[in-house]
Amino acid sequence: MVIIEPVIFKKFPSVMAGISTKIGNNTNNYGFNLSFSVGDDEEEVKRNREKFSKYFGYSFTQVAFQKQIHSNIVKRVTSPGFQGESDAMITNKPNLPLVVSIADCTPILLYSPKQNVIAVVHSGWKGTHQEIIKRVIEILKIDFATLPNDLYGYIGPSISPKNYEVGKEFEKYFDKKYLRKKNDEKYLLNVKEKIVDDLIESGVDIDKFQISELCTYDISYLHSYRRDKAISGRMLGFIVIKN
Repeated sequence: MVIIEPVIFKKFPSVMAGISTKIGNNTNNYGFNLSFSVGDDEEEVKRNREKFSKYFGYSFTQVAFQKQIHSNIVKRVTSPGFQGESDAMITNKPNLPLVVSIADCTPILLYSPKQNVIAVVHSGWKGTHQEIIKRVIEILKIDFATLPNDLYGYIGPSISPKNYEVGKEFEKYFDKKYLRKKNDEKYLLNVKEKIVDDLIESGVDIDKFQISELCTYDISYLHSYRRDKAISGRMLGFIVIKN
């Protein structure tokens, strides 16, 4: 099993974080898959989830997870298990890992050492259009007294603009700054640049953020729905405050 560990959080002994990859103990076409929703064998997914969470010292029964629906819904989490439909979760509870599912959309992991609070965000094009990261930062400020400048973050592997082809209808969803024309009918969309701009507009210190350059579509050891379609598995991003 290979885990990508964000360097940005290494300076904080009270937090652990990582992103899974396709490399693990799975023996079928899905690779090391952590989702039940793609048609993989359920028992193997359970074993994979347990192996992944045990890497950080937890059982998956201790993990909080969500059904991602490409929204700007944010949940405040106080217990493990299924949290319903949302695309971001926040907690200040120690030993309560949060996970976010990944297969091209942009995952964001957040941590405030001052308030000891963490968040995970799933920011696909719809969530990015709805500025979900701004909503997360506002909730962190109101509910957890976390100022934007207190935050450290990791913007994880996702599909790169050169591989993210979209139609002309995206002109009504995104400023042309984020759309590079490919031909008369298609654009290439830069979701990550929009997320970074939203973070800066929200008042974060972007120098406290690590931005992954890994493209899920290009890199064979990462899951990509656009590349692999029906045999695409899912990775998980993981973050926890240690007690």
